[in-house]
Amino acid sequence: MILAHYNYWVVVLLMMIGIYTIMAHGNLVKKLLGLTVFQTSVFLMFISLGKIEGATAPILTTDGATYSNPLPHVLILTAIVVGVATTAVGLALVVRIHEAFKTIEEHEAIRQEQESGRT
Repeated sequence: MILAHYNYWVVVLLMMIGIYTIMAHGNLVKKLLGLTVFQTSVFLMFISLGKIEGATAPILTTDGATYSNPLPHVLILTAIVVGVATTAVGLALVVRIHEAFKTIEEHEAIRQEQESGRT
């Protein structure tokens, strides 16, 4: 039973790795990588849920075949584009933070912000 649903175990493992990376590291680039890993796990989950074993592509024929819904796969393609754009904006923000504070460590940037009195 466990091996039959290995894709769901991979999803859970990737989710845990992504969440741990986001919460445990102060480096902003590592946080973005953790977010990307977490997004990938969500993509895999939706693709796994949308797959029907033994189903065919939804092409109309006269026989009573089982069809697999293409909507989850199309939505994931859109989510991948949004994820890439989000990562690009996040990396641009990290560059700006590095220019302003000369660090990409979250706690150091917050400390410098508090010391300088900027809010």
